Amino acid sequence: MSYTIGVVLFALGLLLSVCLHEAGHMLTAKLFGMRVTRYFAGFGPTVWSFRRGETEYGLKAVPLGGFVNIVGMAPGVDEPEAEETEAQGRAFWQKPLWQRTIVLAAGSITHVIICILLLIPAFAAFGIPTAKPLDQTPAVIGGVPTCVITGYDVDGDSVLRACKEGDPQSPAAAAGLKTGDEITSIGGTAITSYAGFQKAVREQPVNEPVALTYKRDGAEKTTEVTLISTQRPALGSSDSSALVATPTIGIQNQSVIYNDRKGVVESVGLAFKTTGETMVRGVEAITKLPSKISSLWNALLGGERAADDPVSVVGASRLGGEIVQTSGFQGGATFLAILASLNVFLGLFNLLPLPPLDGGHIAVAWYESARRKLAFRRRRPDPGPVDREKLIPLTLAIIVIFGAFTLLTVSVDVVNPIRLQ
Repeated sequence: MSYTIGVVLFALGLLLSVCLHEAGHMLTAKLFGMRVTRYFAGFGPTVWSFRRGETEYGLKAVPLGGFVNIVGMAPGVDEPEAEETEAQGRAFWQKPLWQRTIVLAAGSITHVIICILLLIPAFAAFGIPTAKPLDQTPAVIGGVPTCVITGYDVDGDSVLRACKEGDPQSPAAAAGLKTGDEITSIGGTAITSYAGFQKAVREQPVNEPVALTYKRDGAEKTTEVTLISTQRPALGSSDSSALVATPTIGIQNQSVIYNDRKGVVESVGLAFKTTGETMVRGVEAITKLPSKISSLWNALLGGERAADDPVSVVGASRLGGEIVQTSGFQGGATFLAILASLNVFLGLFNLLPLPPLDGGHIAVAWYESARRKLAFRRRRPDPGPVDREKLIPLTLAIIVIFGAFTLLTVSVDVVNPIRLQ
């Protein structure tokens, strides 16, 4: 039940974000005196609506987004109000370029504002999930790998590679240690924290049995482990280029996570900073989208799903459901952070200079302005607006490409979703 609630809440959050995107267009258009005739959430048959002033507001039957109609935004399209609106000088195309640009970009700007507004309560009300320092963490085993990597073979995130044939067995596994065991001493040295355990292990001999005491289900047990020599950075060192011989037992620690709540003022600053960082990552993610097609296709065919693969609305909603199911209220910050980052991605993606995205409309508007100024300098007639019909083939091609990519992503999110656990 909690999983379903999380999925529904996340989907509603996305729907509200899209509706606010359209509201951004509407409010800025009204601010500049443009005529807005309709603002609706959803598509299809009208379920409910009302009119206030010259604008009809309402709800459509299919809750998959929303739309706003600004008179004159699509030259060449017949609108009942066009003649009257143009006579008043209030049509979209009659307004200065800078005003049209702001109206077109307002949806994406709204997504950035939503991100900031979501992150403030994420930091202040829920808190940032933070691991306690190792000197404040019990020496509880969080995992026992099957092997030990003797060399320091890591990826860009300093994560050791997976086990391969020929790697020596983990001493912890050989000694029968399991996840959840709490180590209380090694080689006669009492252990009170994981940091103390790390230090004590490095003081033990290798290739000979060492006494180890641990608690399992409340009972104290004793075993022997034979440590293996590996190459690792010195304890506490951030320089991975200088490696030292290190006795290794082959376990992973169990982190103790708590929610670090910030003050409101600090949360506001963190929200702006995090939003900026998210925008940088969003740009990087967009540039990598074409290269992710092969990874998604491989995942669809049963391959391993990469953690940085793009996700669809379906995949994001499933993540929301998983957060609520596993963490409940404590996962509120993660829930809001994912929703916030998705808003930033949608805002940036929508600014791509491709029809039918807002960025495509902005590009056309600036092209028309540049062409008009060039014609004026050459003492030629105003060339007028771009013939939108000539853009139809390009628009349809981009819609097909986006549609195919979306279908691929949704399919992968159904059969091989990204999971938090």
